[in-house]
Amino acid sequence: MSKSPDRLPSRERRPSTSAPIVDIQGSVGPAGISRPKHRRTYTGFSVGEIKSVEASIPEPQREAWARNHHKAFQTKEDFEKEVVRHVETTLARSMFNCDESAAYSATGLAFRDRLVTQWNKTQQRQTLNDSKRVYYLSLEFLMGRALDNAMLNVNLKDVAKAGLSDLGFRIEDIIEQESDAALGNGGLGRLAACFLDSLATLNYPAWGYGLRYRYGIFKQEIIDGYQVEVPDYWLDFNPWEFPRHDVTVDIQFYGHVHKLTDKNGKAFCHWEAGETVRAVAYDMPIPGYATSSTNNLRLWSSKAASGEFDFQKFNNGDYESSVADQQRAETISNVLYPNDNLERGKELRLKQQYFWVAASLYDIVRRFKKSKRAWKEFPDLVAIQLNDTHPTLAIVELQRILIDLERLSWDEAWDIVTATFGYTNHTVLPEALEKWPVTLMQNLLPRHLQIIYDINLFFLQAVEKMFPEDRDILRRVSIIEESQPKMIRMAFLAVVGTHKVNGVAELHSDLIKTTIFRDFVSIYGPDKFTNVTNAITPRRWLHQANPRLSDLIASKLGGYDFLKDLVQLNQLELHVNDKAFRKEWAEIKYANKVRLAKYIKSTMGIRVNPTALFDIQVKRIHEYKRQQLNIFGVIHRYLTLKAMSPEERKKQQPRVSIFGGKAAPGYWMAKQIIHLVNNVGAVVNKDEDIGDLLKVIFLEDYNVSKAEMIIPASDLSEHISTAGTEASGTSNMKFVLNGGLIIGTCDGANIEITREIGESNIFLFGNLAEDVEDLRHTHTYGSHTLDPDLVAVFAEIQKGTFGAPHDFEALISAVRDHGDFYLVSDDFHSYIKTHALVDEAYKNQEDWITKTITSVARMGFFSSDRCINEYAEEIWNIEPLRVKE
Repeated sequence: MSKSPDRLPSRERRPSTSAPIVDIQGSVGPAGISRPKHRRTYTGFSVGEIKSVEASIPEPQREAWARNHHKAFQTKEDFEKEVVRHVETTLARSMFNCDESAAYSATGLAFRDRLVTQWNKTQQRQTLNDSKRVYYLSLEFLMGRALDNAMLNVNLKDVAKAGLSDLGFRIEDIIEQESDAALGNGGLGRLAACFLDSLATLNYPAWGYGLRYRYGIFKQEIIDGYQVEVPDYWLDFNPWEFPRHDVTVDIQFYGHVHKLTDKNGKAFCHWEAGETVRAVAYDMPIPGYATSSTNNLRLWSSKAASGEFDFQKFNNGDYESSVADQQRAETISNVLYPNDNLERGKELRLKQQYFWVAASLYDIVRRFKKSKRAWKEFPDLVAIQLNDTHPTLAIVELQRILIDLERLSWDEAWDIVTATFGYTNHTVLPEALEKWPVTLMQNLLPRHLQIIYDINLFFLQAVEKMFPEDRDILRRVSIIEESQPKMIRMAFLAVVGTHKVNGVAELHSDLIKTTIFRDFVSIYGPDKFTNVTNAITPRRWLHQANPRLSDLIASKLGGYDFLKDLVQLNQLELHVNDKAFRKEWAEIKYANKVRLAKYIKSTMGIRVNPTALFDIQVKRIHEYKRQQLNIFGVIHRYLTLKAMSPEERKKQQPRVSIFGGKAAPGYWMAKQIIHLVNNVGAVVNKDEDIGDLLKVIFLEDYNVSKAEMIIPASDLSEHISTAGTEASGTSNMKFVLNGGLIIGTCDGANIEITREIGESNIFLFGNLAEDVEDLRHTHTYGSHTLDPDLVAVFAEIQKGTFGAPHDFEALISAVRDHGDFYLVSDDFHSYIKTHALVDEAYKNQEDWITKTITSVARMGFFSSDRCINEYAEEIWNIEPLRVKE
């Protein structure tokens, strides 16, 4: 017998209500005028409320507020006042004990205050306009440092530089004090950060939603050649975030589902939680470039819903247990990508994902409900983009809210859900397409599992009607994989629950339609699938990372408008033969290399020659990205040099091979690649016969701020993934935009970069994507002969030249004995020959400079502004707001 709906537990999520307007009794203004009191709600005023409240405030009070409105600094003198005020009042320091750390804090606070004014006005403007907003859900936002970005975007870096100089500080030293925001790991998070920058710059109404990781992914240390993970304490002081302790959402886990009947006799489901965790919002302003638009990034932090401390347990002497609830709750937002090699790790990951999307959906729904519009208008005001499969549970959560809490019919709710969501796929690698065990979902999110089964049932029923003769298609496209154990295929759920699916480069978008989602193209038609090639923001990756090059370009283009219209770079080709321009271009590259060489010397004690060719591969360590191919190539170069006479060596091109990137804590093979790179460096860098001809460097703890130093210093960068495995890649774009050339495979965005800059300005090698599967089949079922040069490399490793041979046996065995899945041997000869072409090309510096200038001039397509405009037009259907500057 079902329970009566009036006996629901008190924990049931309460529907949103608008902010109450109540009269305050007593004199608060001129006689006879009462002022409405606003009790802050989670999403502030609605459009109607803000207008009615403003109209009811007496004119003298409005004038007083306007008179005392915070005025953002514009001059050096006003900036200095702000900094000194924060040093003395916020930080409780003085001229006598203000060190660089305190000066950074005060400078950050001064700029934050300035951004807040713009931020408040932007949110008010978006609310009053009452237009459609886009919500970007990403588990990663790799923001990098905020201070330099803020100074440049509001065009006040020169003011800050002069003001800090007056106060006794160098601006470069102050910028270095900031820790990178540890909210991401690789390209996925950096893409999200570039998108937020472009959304604000282009004046689109948009919010980002993520998690506030207490320790980030981890801080990488290299000890005895091994990666060691330690916590990244980046939140010690963060002036860029605003805690919103009044914006909280209680998130349910575990528990049971009851079927109930409402007063109209309609059945519905009620999920009774077994555990509740509280999500607390932290907001971060995201300033646009050369606009007052400042959007919002909302990050959720977890805490115990029951409070931090159990007095009863403490008083009974159970001290550890008295804080157990809080510690258990906080683990949800402690670390990005907790190691899921263990079952508890898998549960924490799923818990993390649901916590984040449930809090975000609750926030979005509550904001919509304040508009008092009908539910069918939800997709007219809300567009939600899923950045990869991590936020896919948002589809299920919105359906649950609509059918269980708002009591819409299934079909009405599902139409709203599918019209609201878009899904960006970032990989065709099977192991990267998330799957969750049904048993895990049953335990952690029982109601969501029921809804997933219903979604799958209705979907398969429709498919069966479309393809009555093809029974196997039901197995192939089912969201539930009938394996042992049964698994939920999140990528399939993301396709079924969205109105648009996009890949992130032309090759990748073609591949998803012919491989992982081939059957879905037959079901939905090709129009559901589209391509939006990834891109980067030139504000950070040129103007901020390489200011001298940005200034030189501006001197030829007549200003900095190219930073908002990157296609203007094509005018640089008019100056490719300008001797003075070419000379300064080369001097800027050399100065950037000197800066990196100094950093290597100061941090590692290794001297590298800045006149050598800097060959750089910095990215997440993964077998498909093939850092192992790179280091095998380096060993081959070393062996070749060792075999030469001293006279022959003098004719060779000196090189510095630079690696950087983190391996996932549970990814043993990737960690062995790091170990091998460091061990090779330990041998090569001390070999007096080789000297400056070859140096091997692994830069520890690669992050955004290090990338801003490394990328401008590259002569050559390596983007050498197995063809068909890299969805797009964006570091390739950053390197080319900074005057470096690429060695790469025909994979990801390398293909479109080649099309834009010309084949003569890129060094391509290796097999094509269409040949990969045939080669793998041959490796497994036919003959597999290793390249003889690679055999020699393996022999040297096994001799113990680079440390204990058994340490690297798995790396060798993966290629030699286990099918060489990533085609290291197949591409090795082509890779070595192409590097020889690079050496020859680099010797002709005049021709090399022409190549780099031409490449930069043709990079206009790869601005994230173009990217966002494509999303806005093809997927989100939103318009930018007019901003009165």
